[in-house]
Amino acid sequence: MSDEASARGANDAAVTPGTDLLARLDRIPEWSLPYSFLAIVGLGYFFVFYDITDIGFGLPAIAVQFHLTGSESLFVSLAVGLIGYVLGSFIIGTFADRYGRLRMLLVAFALIALGSFGDALATNLLTLSLWRFVTGMGVGAGLNLVSTYLSELSPAARRGRITVFTFLIGILGQAVTPFVALALVPTFEIGWRLLFVVGGAVAAVGVGLQSRLPESPRWLVMHERFDEAERTVEKMESVARSRGEALPPPRPSEVSRERGRFPTRYLFRRPYSYRLALFVVLWFLWYIGNYAFLGDAAALYADHGLGIGSSILYLAVGAVGYPVGAILMLMTADRVERQRLIVTATGVWFLGMLLIGTLASGAVITAGSFLASLALGMYLQVAYTYTAESFPTRARTSGFALSDGLGHLGGVVGALGLPALIVATSFFLGFATIGFTGLAAGIIALLGPHATGQPLERVSA
Repeated sequence: MSDEASARGANDAAVTPGTDLLARLDRIPEWSLPYSFLAIVGLGYFFVFYDITDIGFGLPAIAVQFHLTGSESLFVSLAVGLIGYVLGSFIIGTFADRYGRLRMLLVAFALIALGSFGDALATNLLTLSLWRFVTGMGVGAGLNLVSTYLSELSPAARRGRITVFTFLIGILGQAVTPFVALALVPTFEIGWRLLFVVGGAVAAVGVGLQSRLPESPRWLVMHERFDEAERTVEKMESVARSRGEALPPPRPSEVSRERGRFPTRYLFRRPYSYRLALFVVLWFLWYIGNYAFLGDAAALYADHGLGIGSSILYLAVGAVGYPVGAILMLMTADRVERQRLIVTATGVWFLGMLLIGTLASGAVITAGSFLASLALGMYLQVAYTYTAESFPTRARTSGFALSDGLGHLGGVVGALGLPALIVATSFFLGFATIGFTGLAAGIIALLGPHATGQPLERVSA
């Protein structure tokens, strides 16, 4: 008998196929699937952030061609997409808890591709709204499932770094979008349509590539599909050994057997009810400023005399902060507790909003936009990972969906409220307010569980 088998045999009374598989998975110290899989997942992120950003840059031209009023523009860009986002995240996320992460991930990105091509072909307010709803469903589900999927496949000691690495690939979508928009929207009458075509093409490629990915072993164990989980774990162990990794003896821990029921109900039990409330508030406060800045900034800059071209340019240059923020997190995600990283990012956000609010000069506005983008690059993936790992495997995508989905109602408040607040008070007070709500989200995060370096089953216990 091998040393490894002897170590497991010492605890035979506690070992089951499920506990043994998860213990073997958790002992692997590094990412042990092909690195190309990380790039594939990152490509999924790329389009999620591309789509979140592209509507804000395309909307000024859409509004002119479709003769939309200000309220109609907001309805298309935010309300319809956000409704789709919330419903897609919850419905498809709930199906993912029941029927598998990978299957629903493919569904999500198929919806994204379909919706994006539909956006490009829209002929009026009604058809554009329909396709924005479809796109929103795919984006909401995709963001949920990518975060959950990566968290469940990544080793505890590297979970933050691995998820941020794929996020860094994805956040390029948010950094690249302003430049793509700058090249297309002011130049061509159909520039905004081409903007959506680019996104749809990326999403379609993503669907094909993602079909190569394995199902989450944690989900398979939860549903007692041990043979499939065994094949994936064996492959991961083999890859780890081929890379010179020493695998310590596995240490089995308890695996919940509760399955086959509506997963969301578990979220209303302690401690998950407390965590659900905490993360809903956290995301609600964060999305107030997030969507106000991403959705309104270009139009608000233009309304205050900067012009559409200059407005997009300031945001495009500032968008360099997205990958910079992600790189900072890549270096610190597994060294510093999640809550501290989140509150630091929200402090940077607050400073950026104050600078933008001054409207002092193009340089100051660009600096503020850079800090805002830097904060987004720092905050988003760490907070997504933190949200996903705080819920149990049996309801992880449902927990993420409710937290992030209900939190997106804050995006509606921010996007609709910022222009009204600026009219009622001042440009500075409007941006200072969304800076403060972002900072408050960071303070709320300090009340959450410790997660850095911890096995998922221990974090979500």
